[in-house]
Amino acid sequence: MPRGCVAARGCPVNRDGRFRIDVRSAAIPAAAIAFALAGAALAAAAPRRPWGEITWLIGLVATGVPVLWRTLRSMMRGHFATDIVAMLAIVAAIALREPLAGLIVVLMQTGGEALERYAEGRASRAVRALEEQAPRIAHRLDAGGVVDLPVEDVRVGDELLVRPGEMIPCDGVVVRGRSAVDTSRLTGEPMPVDAHPGVNLLSGTLNGDGSFVLRATALSRESQYARIVELVRSAEASKAPLQRLADRYAVWFTPATLLVCAVSWFLSHDATRVLAVLVVATPCPLILATPIAIIGGVNRAAARQIIVRTGGALEQLDGVTTAVLDKTGTLTVGEPRVSRVTALPPHAEREVLRLAAALEQHSGHLLARPIVDAATALGDVLPAPHAVREAAGRGVSGEVDGRRVSVGSRGFVLESLRLPALPAAFEDGATTLRAWVTVDGALAGVVEYADALRPGARELVQMLHRLGVRRTVLLSGDHAPNVRAVADAVGIDEAVGDLLPSEKVERVAALTKQGRVLMVGDGTNDAPALAQADVGIALAGHGGGIAAEAADAVVLVDDLARVGEAVAIGQRTMRIARQSIWAGLSLSAVAMLFAAAGHIPPIVGALLQEGIDVAVILNALRASAPGRVAG
Repeated sequence: MPRGCVAARGCPVNRDGRFRIDVRSAAIPAAAIAFALAGAALAAAAPRRPWGEITWLIGLVATGVPVLWRTLRSMMRGHFATDIVAMLAIVAAIALREPLAGLIVVLMQTGGEALERYAEGRASRAVRALEEQAPRIAHRLDAGGVVDLPVEDVRVGDELLVRPGEMIPCDGVVVRGRSAVDTSRLTGEPMPVDAHPGVNLLSGTLNGDGSFVLRATALSRESQYARIVELVRSAEASKAPLQRLADRYAVWFTPATLLVCAVSWFLSHDATRVLAVLVVATPCPLILATPIAIIGGVNRAAARQIIVRTGGALEQLDGVTTAVLDKTGTLTVGEPRVSRVTALPPHAEREVLRLAAALEQHSGHLLARPIVDAATALGDVLPAPHAVREAAGRGVSGEVDGRRVSVGSRGFVLESLRLPALPAAFEDGATTLRAWVTVDGALAGVVEYADALRPGARELVQMLHRLGVRRTVLLSGDHAPNVRAVADAVGIDEAVGDLLPSEKVERVAALTKQGRVLMVGDGTNDAPALAQADVGIALAGHGGGIAAEAADAVVLVDDLARVGEAVAIGQRTMRIARQSIWAGLSLSAVAMLFAAAGHIPPIVGALLQEGIDVAVILNALRASAPGRVAG
């Protein structure tokens, strides 16, 4: 699991998926309990003296005033929600000297809010993590040699040495040297780019086995990697705050409560009845049902190796209508693999692969390992090569079993064979990555690479459709024909390729205006889109890193089916929350009518409300129980 993908500042869960305790959130409910117990003890010790009632009243004022102030401030900002009924109940309890009933209201109100904060904390260090991984040092070529300097000091036109394994410090064009550059973190394209003079490279991409000189064409703060950082920052800031599920029900429940209070006062002119109505109508079922169900859903997800980093993510997963998926590393393995070997007579395909793999054992090129893996997978024992010589980023040559063998790019082979062109059969398919193989000065065959589909990719798309996702979209930085082929293979409705990270964000933002959007990705290039979507899921078991920091949920295992399970868990969690809310509100409504008729005094009403709360809590806890989670 990527370091820090779960235990981020402000995150409501630890690495094991359990919620942390926020001491400040628990302070007021803890104080309410302390005052209630102290008052009860004093009342029992001196039943003829008012010490117990005085203690309760002091406790009610001490713990209730912060609740009143917070509610009034919210009302002044135009937010009228579940807190209003609780505020009126606290005020009435103070005025009518019913402090114990008021303390119980404070306890339920603030206790529910504490649970809600546990379930709703935002946990994203995406921008910070991106900045930490940004290139720090550049190697500028000066008259006196190579000078190391901070990337912020690089100027347009500077010539920079890029060594093997280093990240490209800023956007630029290659002027000397040759290498293979891994661009998958930014573009999503799994095949390395051949970096030779004249090729433009983007900051944030990773150099392979060779060294080259890059002429800077943009300042580091204006380069592609810096733009990704800014994209993530702006995407997170642009997200509209999620309205609490409880507040959506309070829109009609609060006015209904106030209407019952008004009718009760009009018919009886008994303020105690009004207080009783307010106490039994205190929206504890609204306050408790959602966070407790969400905590249960988060724990259920954690048991399936899915870390949900925001309580709101489960609410958002419940109503997803569009699923946007990345290609490379998400639906595909994200690494080049040998897809086909073509041999020219008198050579056989297995012989060509064996000779090429024997030579590639000594190469550090990004495409060498797939050839070796393909040959060893067939059970071939690879002989040791001799007199190996490698042209960085272009090819390798040497002797294998007494035969002169070379493996490399089209240009490398043409130079070694001194031919103007290759056979026509090998010149088609411009987007296909190939390595040519020569034996004893003659073309022997060609090895083709492809990015294979991950197991379960098609099943994931089918599962999402069964769960009610009406539209699936594939967005990728890979070439459009490759993207369309993958979409067709897994059954995705729409596919768009050749996208930069900024273009992904624009398309995801447009989709969010048409419905609730789920984004699934794994790489740095996906981070801005993950932050922009209504809910983002990162695949940390296969990629992770920055994507895990930008997402709302993280799948820790290399299993695409867990994405569908996350959606199903979100749906089940919110279904249980709504059941709890409706059951609680229905019981509260019946109790309100009895209280309005004078059959329930305030303290009994408070205790009755506690019984309703217990029923709501027990039902909401079902969200953590194992159940059917796949569509």
